[in-house]
Amino acid sequence: MLGGSFNPAHDGHRHISILALKHLRLDEVWWMVSPQNPLKPTAGMAPFEERLASAEALAEHPAISVTDIELRLGTRYTADTLAALDFCFPRMHFVWIMGADNLVQIAQWKRWTRIFNLVPIAVFDRAPYSFDALAGKAAQAFSRFKSRPQDAHKLAEARPPAWTFFHTRLHPASATEIRAGRTLDRASRNAGTAAVRRSVGLT
Repeated sequence: MLGGSFNPAHDGHRHISILALKHLRLDEVWWMVSPQNPLKPTAGMAPFEERLASAEALAEHPAISVTDIELRLGTRYTADTLAALDFCFPRMHFVWIMGADNLVQIAQWKRWTRIFNLVPIAVFDRAPYSFDALAGKAAQAFSRFKSRPQDAHKLAEARPPAWTFFHTRLHPASATEIRAGRTLDRASRNAGTAAVRRSVGLT
């Protein structure tokens, strides 16, 4: 499970998913598009249907599935979603996938320790968060349950709490930077339109 706002989906999501499929030997990765992340503002958040569509358009991999399951379950917090999935799919082995930036702030999540106790977790390096992630509250609290990356193929069937940190090749894509770029592009286009209007005497 790779959860997130996907606002928008980008190549970084696909990159981390393919790494997870390879290193964890997973059957598939589910992109779980969140209706609304409780820790993120609604301002600047694209409509859910738009974010879901952007994820579906980008996935383009037979082992990556985009799902609105959190919306259908009616859950708001990751801990509740994972508990519901465990109940609905008792024979499946789930792994929670996230970047190092999320490990930094996961201690702010509702019932975050329950997440560690519900499913194994795979954390992928993301600059510049590695040091803060591994020195942070969550990593320290569950340090004795951290396994070696070379044993990652066993993670999916490990009894939680169990987690691994991967120092892997990084991907430069960032949803924040993509949104900022879109805002800048719109501002540039608007400025250009205004300049044209002034040049022809319309303003």
